[in-house]
Amino acid sequence: MEVTWWGHATCTIEDTGVRVLTDPLFARRFAHLRRRRGELPPPEAAVADAVLISHLHSDHLHLPSLARLAPGSRLIVPRGAVGAVPGLRLLRRLRGLRVTEVGPGDVVRVGEILVRAVPALHDGRRLPLGPHRVPALGYVVEGEARTYFAGDTGLFGDMAEAVGPVDVALLPVGGWGPNLGHHHLDATRAAQVLTMLEPRSAVPVHYGTYWPIGMDGVRPHEFHSPGDEFVRQAARVAPDVAVHRLGHGEHVRPVARR
Repeated sequence: MEVTWWGHATCTIEDTGVRVLTDPLFARRFAHLRRRRGELPPPEAAVADAVLISHLHSDHLHLPSLARLAPGSRLIVPRGAVGAVPGLRLLRRLRGLRVTEVGPGDVVRVGEILVRAVPALHDGRRLPLGPHRVPALGYVVEGEARTYFAGDTGLFGDMAEAVGPVDVALLPVGGWGPNLGHHHLDATRAAQVLTMLEPRSAVPVHYGTYWPIGMDGVRPHEFHSPGDEFVRQAARVAPDVAVHRLGHGEHVRPVARR
């Protein structure tokens, strides 16, 4: 199996001949954010057998990026997403996207792999004050390896039980501003997740890609350092986990299951 990090929370997981894309964000600039590091993903990054959407925030469910998917692409989204996001209904109609809504515990087969939805501790509304509350999710992709894509989440007490055994953990370690807010992982908390889940390998994501326009000189360490800090913290609390700090567009073939 192979993992490619395209930036922010966007990854391609290739396992057993199946390509899974997570939270695609292919924009150079959106809202008040601009891409500060890494080239835009190439067209082949949008090619996938299934696309996983963890929650409705626009840096994870980005409609212009979904419009780049091939007609008929399969989307797996949190239950209630289609009703909460009118643009998603429009894309489904215009592009023929096959949308499957899921909740924690639901399992979807995609070719030779299984995709299992797991809970996440995060605000799942489309906007911070949006009227529709839709659960945020993580996903475990099960093929040759069990790969956990956390989306956005904070620590929660039964995380190990809810997620189950995993071989590879794709964990958010930062964000796009100097304040992560509630229900996010930073580098230190993400390292704690390793002690709970005990994966064989981990890849830090969701950092060092987007930054607010005009804030280039404000707390730059918040933008650049989370990946390195996660490597340092993981070595301290979970030394048996192989941590792969990827550059944008780089890939790794983590060790598969025991």
